[in-house]
Amino acid sequence: MPKKIRELIRDLKRAGFVDRGGKGSHRNFTHSQGTKITLSGNASHDAKRYQERDVEKAIHEVTE
Repeated sequence: MPKKIRELIRDLKRAGFVDRGGKGSHRNFTHSQGTKITLSGNASHDAKRYQERDVEKAIHEVTE
């Protein structure tokens, strides 16, 4: 079962990412180390597999 967008947002915030806002359903997150990621979709929608993979990759980059 896929994660919800809100779960991905929670994971990013726990890893130290800051929500810079966005336009429409898009949210831009940045980390102090320079990593950036954009998520699209309503918070209650199911995340696509590529979104889950991108979030995991971004979190992995800043935790190394």
